[in-house]
Amino acid sequence: MNGFKTVILMTVMMVLFILVGNLIGGQSGMMIAFVLALVMNFGSYWFSDKIVLAMYKAKQIERNDMPEYYDAVERLASDANLPMPKVYLIENPTPNAFATGRNPQNSAVAVTTGILRILNRDELEGVIAHELTHILNRDILVGTIAATLVGTITMVARMAGWAAMFGGSSRDDKEGSSPIADLVLMIVAPIAAILIQMAISRSREYLADQGGARISGKPLALASALNKLTQTNEVIPMQNAGSSSAHMFIVNPLSGKSLMKLFSTHPPVEERVARLNEIANGRR
Repeated sequence: MNGFKTVILMTVMMVLFILVGNLIGGQSGMMIAFVLALVMNFGSYWFSDKIVLAMYKAKQIERNDMPEYYDAVERLASDANLPMPKVYLIENPTPNAFATGRNPQNSAVAVTTGILRILNRDELEGVIAHELTHILNRDILVGTIAATLVGTITMVARMAGWAAMFGGSSRDDKEGSSPIADLVLMIVAPIAAILIQMAISRSREYLADQGGARISGKPLALASALNKLTQTNEVIPMQNAGSSSAHMFIVNPLSGKSLMKLFSTHPPVEERVARLNEIANGRR
């Protein structure tokens, strides 16, 4: 199912690339955009995890650097029958975490310094188990591809919009450029990309919470962690987080920005906590 989602994601992103290419350069622009889309799909498959980790200046750590954090990842990965992922730390006061990588053999778990300050051991293990579930379910390929391609579509759409506004469009068809159509596409393409993320991401978070509760054996600790993380991100949103990669985090890093709530890739934390409470009480 995730493989099918990946194909759909790549196809829709390619269509958006081609539409923007047509906006900038007509038929020749479409061909250039088509080739660019193929290159981006290939690059995002192989390198998007490295791009996302570099985006947040994540540093790989070993056991000697942070033994408690590293040992927790190692133990929980073993419990989940997963290869040991690479372990990363992000120097950021906003508490959050994500997993990335194209498959379990090439995966990574990253947490911020902020999360290590506010969570106790059980809560941290619940968060790590949640991220390992994303790896186990192979969700992270979809997430990392989306993080790379959505950001690129947004950038190209903005370039197209500026070109249209300043008369830089070079369509080669006879009808010429339509400034209104160009402006609409500039706005719609990034929104469409974000909506794709939303459709994919919300169901994955529920499944990752369920798997995280199972792997860690601590559903109430994970529920407590989600409450703490959400409340703190409301007050201290992650300053360098972009909408293209927000869906990868365990809680929305942009939740403190009111406009972003309209496009949240995460389900309501109240519903997530309620489901974890049901798991703890044996009702799910």
